[in-house]
Amino acid sequence: MKQQEQQLLQHTDKINDLLARYGVKFGIYKNNTFKEQLFPFDSIPRIIEHTEFEMLERGLKQRVVALNLFLKDIYSEKKIVKDGVVPEDFIFASSGYMAECEGVSPIKDVYSHISGIDLVKGKNNEWYILEDNLRVPSGASYPMIARDLCRKSSPETFHNTKLLDNRNYADLLRRTMDNVNPGGHTVILTPGRYNAAYFEHSYLAEKTGAHLVTGSELFVENDYLYYISASGAREKVGAVYRRISDEYLDPMNFNPESLIGIPHIYDVFRKGNVALLNAPGNGVADDKGIYYFVPKMIKYYLGEDAILQNAPTYLPFYEDDMKYVLEHFDDLVLKDVAEAGGYGVVFGNTMSAKQKEDFIALLKAEPRRFIAQEVIDFQDLDILDEGQIVPRKADLRAFVLMADEPLVWASGLTRFSRNPDSFIVNSSQGGGFKDTWVLSQ
Repeated sequence: MKQQEQQLLQHTDKINDLLARYGVKFGIYKNNTFKEQLFPFDSIPRIIEHTEFEMLERGLKQRVVALNLFLKDIYSEKKIVKDGVVPEDFIFASSGYMAECEGVSPIKDVYSHISGIDLVKGKNNEWYILEDNLRVPSGASYPMIARDLCRKSSPETFHNTKLLDNRNYADLLRRTMDNVNPGGHTVILTPGRYNAAYFEHSYLAEKTGAHLVTGSELFVENDYLYYISASGAREKVGAVYRRISDEYLDPMNFNPESLIGIPHIYDVFRKGNVALLNAPGNGVADDKGIYYFVPKMIKYYLGEDAILQNAPTYLPFYEDDMKYVLEHFDDLVLKDVAEAGGYGVVFGNTMSAKQKEDFIALLKAEPRRFIAQEVIDFQDLDILDEGQIVPRKADLRAFVLMADEPLVWASGLTRFSRNPDSFIVNSSQGGGFKDTWVLSQ
């Protein structure tokens, strides 16, 4: 271990204590009960070489540009469907497709302003995309505050290390929000205190200078959106970085039972009088079934080969792929396309004979519902566990922002499994996180 990493390691407990004091937590609902828990931080950083990051940057920009073009196409001309590149079954049957978004173009045709792209690095040193998150991706606040606390705890570590500064995320986010704001305040819309990512909502509001608001503080009048300030004055809103799901955004246009949305906000959006980040309807592009087609999208829209590869993926929807999945069932990981947070993921080799029989019957009955992937033996990263340095599986959530140009944050959220036998690294499944160092040269 390098000397600067060793210096930082000595401050692990102090940094975790500070994270707890600042309320760096995430919440989960389980059995209809809301529980908050700390997000454990490991001070041994993930290090990405400068040239390696340059390659990742090119690949991530390429992917997010193509996904935005796909969303524009799907809610307008649907050329990619008409040309037979993506079957319509993977569009209109997707839980993320929203008919209400047909013919609606967001400001500057940006659909996914903030994209969270999950990657792993295989033991062959190749990076693979695991998942695209284009709805309400979370997690940027954790490495932001962790880096800040690490700098304060061990300044000598950073004086002696040539790495890119990650403290510009708030500036990148503000640039992204301002790029589509047609005039007015910028707000961050939170469901409230009991949301799993409430810490992040409040932290990003503080760092960007945006107002943190709930739905009850916003209202629509004469085709514009307004915010009620603390003094009681009403002020026009031009951009809403919304941290609530599509269906709860507007009870007049989506779920009528929503108590946290703003009536008619979608009507204001349709008229181009407010920007919604991210745009409603993005879920059709981050469906796990659609993931299979992203390299094809890149070729179709950009005329380029994908720089970053998907994990080898099979669609039981196709007869040949179904045959392959059944023949190699024990070697594959199977994912329910409608699930998230590490749920709905099963490994073929962990099932009993009865479980396998039942799952295969379900797979044959609902082939559109699942994808199958080769199990990537991705690299272990060292973590400190009860005083011992041990290897654990880890992924990386990279953040790509679409401002006047695509921007890749020189950092990211590295999540690791605390279970030595697990490939699932989600915080909701008990994982922890690390800082991600991108070297400057």
